[in-house]
Amino acid sequence: MPSPKRTHGAPTSSNGASSFHLRWEVPPLPLQTVEATIEIVAPPKVPRLFFWALQVSFERKGQPRGAAHFGLQHHPAHPKSGAVNWGGYHHHSVRHGELAGGPSRLPSALGNPNTRDYPWRTGTAYRYRIAPSEPGRWRGSITDLDTGVERVVRDLQVDADSLSAPMVWSEVFADCDAPLSIVRWTNFEATLADGRTVKPNAVRVSYQSELEGGCSNTDVQRTPDGGLEQRTGVPRRTPHGARLGLTPD
Repeated sequence: MPSPKRTHGAPTSSNGASSFHLRWEVPPLPLQTVEATIEIVAPPKVPRLFFWALQVSFERKGQPRGAAHFGLQHHPAHPKSGAVNWGGYHHHSVRHGELAGGPSRLPSALGNPNTRDYPWRTGTAYRYRIAPSEPGRWRGSITDLDTGVERVVRDLQVDADSLSAPMVWSEVFADCDAPLSIVRWTNFEATLADGRTVKPNAVRVSYQSELEGGCSNTDVQRTPDGGLEQRTGVPRRTPHGARLGLTPD
């Protein structure tokens, strides 16, 4: 029996959010850096948290060490609702809890070590980058592609030698019937230890199911340049599990 559609009211998931993901199809090789570009095309119009992140897993000699997510947030508690977050968790086989991290030069209205003030602008492209800064430290940085200014958010401390399983996602804490919002992803890229570049040819789409508390009216659409838009408050046209190519039309 199909699950009931949820297009109104708050998500009923355990964290109060509805999430949907774009999982990269890349060879199972140890990655050293991972990057993606985001543009907020239609910003949120409600005072609720929206989080748009690039996620990676950490490995050491092929064994899992944890995972972390880097990205912009629409966060009403920060100035003009602009924030950026870099945080993550240990793998359960190592220990429990959040990853430790170094200090940040960016201020934080809430004093949160993971979430810092960042005044992003609608219609501007931003480049996310996750890369090692020194052994055992992984840096999250963001570049405003209009100005060329790069900001280091901070370093996370992880006993890892490589990255794996990259994806991007939207996590939305607004009601399912909140007004339309759109973010556009482009230029997914990773590098190997020898400097070679790896680019996914496609992504797999996944949505948090209604049974898990997700909204039914989130969607992903390709753009003519090979980009991908994640949209909220719209009918779903691309199904769960769909494979979307990243080659321009």
